[in-house]
Amino acid sequence: MLKLENVSKIYRTTEVETRALDAVSFEVGAGEFLAIMGPSGCGKSTLLNILGLLDSPTSGRYSFFGEDVARASERRLTALRRGAVGFVFQSFNLIDDLNVTENVDVALIYRGVSASERKRRVADALDRVGIAHRARHLPQQLSGGQQQRVAIARALVSNPKLILADEPTGNLDTANGEAVMDLLTGVSKSGTSVIMVTHSLVHAARAQRTVKLLDGHVVSETLLAA
Repeated sequence: MLKLENVSKIYRTTEVETRALDAVSFEVGAGEFLAIMGPSGCGKSTLLNILGLLDSPTSGRYSFFGEDVARASERRLTALRRGAVGFVFQSFNLIDDLNVTENVDVALIYRGVSASERKRRVADALDRVGIAHRARHLPQQLSGGQQQRVAIARALVSNPKLILADEPTGNLDTANGEAVMDLLTGVSKSGTSVIMVTHSLVHAARAQRTVKLLDGHVVSETLLAA
C-alpha cells in the first residue's frame, strides 16, 4: 500500500518560493488502479515524481509498501525504484538503435538478473502485451500503439509492485488508446498498483478511483468502480 500524509513540495530560489504540492494526503491499495487528473501546472508531475521515488517531499510522510521513504537516502530510493516501480511515458522513451527485445531487456541489465532469467522474463513480458511477434523490430518500425506496448512490457518485466503511467495514451489514436487501457486494467487486476496521470475523462473512467488536483491540493476523490 502507498500512503501520503500531508505531503508538501516546495521549490525555492533566491527570490521565489513555489509550493508545488500542499498537504496532499491519500492512499493507494495493492492492485488498485488510480487516475490523477488536473490542469497543467497543478502538481501532477511533482506528485508522480514523489510517488515514483524520483523526488522526496519537503514535508510530510510517504509510506511505500510499509516503509517510510520521505527521508530515505538517494541510494535507498534508487534500490526501491529499481526493484518495485515501473514507468510508462507518453513519449514511449524507447532507445532507437535497440530492437524490441533489447529495449525491454535494458530494464533488467542493471538489476543483476542472469542472462537466462532475463531472456525468460523478456519473452514473458512481450507475450503478455501481445508484441512478441515484433521482438526483433526497431522502434521506428512499429506503430505508436506497438511502441507503447513495448514500453509497458519494459515496465512490467521487473515484476514491480507499482506502475506509474504519465499520459500513456496521449500520443495514441482511439483504438490504440483503448488497447493500452485494457493492458493497464489487466495489470491492476493481477495485483500491481497502477497510478495514471491523464487528461482524458474517458480513460480516467477506466480506473477504480480518481484524485483531482488543483494548485497543489487534492480537491476531490471519486470512487468509480469496485
